[in-house]
Amino acid sequence: MDIATIVGLLGAFGLIIFAMLDGGDLAAYTNVPGLMIVVGGSVMVVLLRSSLEEFLNAIKVAGKAFGKPLEKADELITQLVEFAAIARKDGMIALENQDIQNKFMDKAIAMLVDGTDETMIVKSLRRDIEIMKLRHKQGASIFSSWGEVAPAMGMIGTLVGLIQMLGNMSDPKSIGPAMAVALLTTMYGAIVANCFCIPISQKLANQSEAESANCELILEGILFIQKGGNPRILTDLLISFVAPKKRDQLVNA
Repeated sequence: MDIATIVGLLGAFGLIIFAMLDGGDLAAYTNVPGLMIVVGGSVMVVLLRSSLEEFLNAIKVAGKAFGKPLEKADELITQLVEFAAIARKDGMIALENQDIQNKFMDKAIAMLVDGTDETMIVKSLRRDIEIMKLRHKQGASIFSSWGEVAPAMGMIGTLVGLIQMLGNMSDPKSIGPAMAVALLTTMYGAIVANCFCIPISQKLANQSEAESANCELILEGILFIQKGGNPRILTDLLISFVAPKKRDQLVNA
């Protein structure tokens, strides 16, 4: 589980709720019509902008923001170096029973074991990378779109509340509920957009770039192994994928 996502999400909402409680009863900030306009309305508009399949896929992709962090580049390099040493010593078939958690690497190693030629390996794995990036891009765009729509729905709720209030100025009892809709929907829209949708969209985009870089690292390592390269120089070939401050540690490992 990604601790940063959980801490950030709980912290943002926790601080908002704390401020609400400090100013009075939490029930004063609850308005069902306002929630329906902002949450329900924004979801419907996002569905209007996309297909149902794209929306559901975006929900699945969003799980990456909460799931376990991606493998680190130095860990992948270490694993590839081990595989290169095994393949050089015992042949490609010796890689068949290796325990590989990364699905992309597992597929790549399976292709090596099967004796797939370099052209087919590159074509198949690059297609996987492009499809993955497209899927992630669609997921991030859905949440980005949701972040755009939520404040707009909040403004619509504000207008609804103002119209109700102005239409019933003669009834003092109706002014309060109408004003609540007017103010709370703006707040709901801002919270949904800035505390959930936009951060999730940005995190998915960042993780997509990081995962793509990992896949490119694996692809280069796999092609090196297929050509029977010396495992001792594989680290030097892939060191550019590692953050500068960790390179010396990896080289001296």
